[in-house]
Amino acid sequence: MSRASLDKDPHEVAAMFDDVADGYDRANSFMTFGFDRRWRTITARVLDAKRGEKVLDLAAGTGVSTVEYARNGAWCLAADFSVGMLKAGKHRGVPMVAADALKLPFADDSFDAVTISLALRNFVDTKAALTEIARVVKPGGRLVICEVSTPTFPPIRFLHRKFILRLLTWVGSRTSSNPEAYSYLAESMLAWPDQRTLGEIIASAGWTEVEWLNLTFGVVAIHRAKKPTVNS
Repeated sequence: MSRASLDKDPHEVAAMFDDVADGYDRANSFMTFGFDRRWRTITARVLDAKRGEKVLDLAAGTGVSTVEYARNGAWCLAADFSVGMLKAGKHRGVPMVAADALKLPFADDSFDAVTISLALRNFVDTKAALTEIARVVKPGGRLVICEVSTPTFPPIRFLHRKFILRLLTWVGSRTSSNPEAYSYLAESMLAWPDQRTLGEIIASAGWTEVEWLNLTFGVVAIHRAKKPTVNS
């Protein structure tokens, strides 16, 4: 498995997630001390998916987030390039499809909203993926991203950067058949841009009204944006 870098091999990343799929949700909750549930709840509120809307939950993994977003009656589709993750979540009862974020198998203007939770950093080309996502969202539609970020309080930032790699490596060595995968996840977190830089990348991909909300001292941030309408 390659180390986290700007040249992530999509096939390697997909194979990594295939390999850890069965225990991924459990390990994720353990590693985040259960905060992943709260982050999903807040992301769902920001998304505010309504009955009659079509929502694409991209890089949805086992679909645990998709279920959350569909609670108010929206039609939500889980898409992921890891078939193993989708298979591990088939019991959730939400529609699922294997898909590459850089070549989405959907027509233009298909969705009212697209959301990505803790997975954007795994895409091989962030800006290209955000541009492709904009293609399948209706004019005026929404983008909501929940992703790891940079803690804003210096002591928290220091502790986070100092211990996150050790924690994930330790968890991986004890709970996974692929410990190297958790080293990759930790390194991808540490290499990820801060809130403002990600906001600028989102804007450069053609999205407007970009803003973000820090969660848990900025360990995670929710970014949201809109696709411009024809007249804007």
